[in-house]
Amino acid sequence: MEDINSREDIEFLMRSFYKDAFQDPIIGEFFTKIAKLDLEQHLPQITDFWELQLFRKGGYKKNVLQIHKDLDSKKSFEKIHFETWLSLFNKTVDQNFKGEKSNLIKTRALSIATVMQLKVK
Repeated sequence: MEDINSREDIEFLMRSFYKDAFQDPIIGEFFTKIAKLDLEQHLPQITDFWELQLFRKGGYKKNVLQIHKDLDSKKSFEKIHFETWLSLFNKTVDQNFKGEKSNLIKTRALSIATVMQLKVK
């Protein structure tokens, strides 16, 4: 298995993750019913976000915390939602990639989930 080496790898990872996340019984409705996420529109933005996290490049400029606060006002996030998101995210990474950047993206995901739990309310 190769490591995450490019924007294309991140896009593949995000496509794989969201495919499962949309169908997940615990977090799926946040994407499909609450955010009403259009994956094709969201994919360039979320790829920008993770490209910035991994490679310190990309054009992500949005306020991730505010986006999630707005979602929380529609349906409250609970600890199980963050745990499920992180577990599914890590599983998707582990099924497709292995290496330094793969470990880094999982570490960043854990940090993001932790901060979101603390600050989204």
